[in-house]
Amino acid sequence: MSTTTSQKTEVCYRDRQTDSIVTETIFAENTLRWFYENPLGFTVFNYALNNPAFCWLYGKLQELPITRQKIPEFVAQYGINLDEVELPLQDYLSFNAFFSRRLKKEARPFVTSPDVFCAPGDGKVLVFPKLTAETKIPIKGASIAIASLLASTTAAQTYQGGMALIVRLAPYDYHRFHFPDDGEASPARQIKGEYHSVNPIALTKVPDLFCRNKRAVTEFDSKHFGRIAYIEIGAITVASIVQTYTPGVVKKGQEKGYFQYGGSTVVLLFEPGAIAFDDDLIRDSANNLEVQVKAGSQIGRRSVISA
Repeated sequence: MSTTTSQKTEVCYRDRQTDSIVTETIFAENTLRWFYENPLGFTVFNYALNNPAFCWLYGKLQELPITRQKIPEFVAQYGINLDEVELPLQDYLSFNAFFSRRLKKEARPFVTSPDVFCAPGDGKVLVFPKLTAETKIPIKGASIAIASLLASTTAAQTYQGGMALIVRLAPYDYHRFHFPDDGEASPARQIKGEYHSVNPIALTKVPDLFCRNKRAVTEFDSKHFGRIAYIEIGAITVASIVQTYTPGVVKKGQEKGYFQYGGSTVVLLFEPGAIAFDDDLIRDSANNLEVQVKAGSQIGRRSVISA
């Protein structure tokens, strides 16, 4: 949820586990606000930082051994649960290694019922039960054409009148993403683009940034939810989107890939009638309120139409 007072955007979300409304702790908030809420800052960002060379260099710097010194402070500041993390803290040799950390297998169990659609990753979600020409994605006030998001008019035809799911990952979130169902996945198609932040502060300034940013598109023929466009969207300082799956047959809960350093977003597009999102997510999304979820948790069910 974004509210603007004196041109300052406040970012709130609902924690689904506690059902409480939380004001988000924004990573590097003052810098982000200067880039997107100050005209001079926005000019500096566009000319100096919004390019692959800067993001590549910044990402490489986060792989230096000296950056491991930042990990304990990062963990403490954002309350990261180390009981879930796969390795002891001292085994991460750089900040980027910890940023893209795996979790213990039992930390993110996927609901096994074939009728349940699970969140593909940790993050704050918005759901869109029906995509029309008037649908505003990802925030109210900006229309995003599916063809622009996919960079393909032909591919977009599959999802006209369908549904959409957005999962926004903050820098402190678990940054690996998974397949939400059994099925068959094509190789990822890379789309070149820009490197805007995906935080709502940036979306207020650049509402169509999902169609501008670097992204990868995988056509996923799921077993129980039809054809799904699985889109990973990069962001400022994201050195790369890494695919770890092998194209072909995949399993529910299987790791698909991960983002390296920086906040990022996953978008899923569905065919008409493929999924019925949970009522609480529909309600909150209609009010532009994001909901924090964990990978593997239920966010919808197979609809009667698709069953």
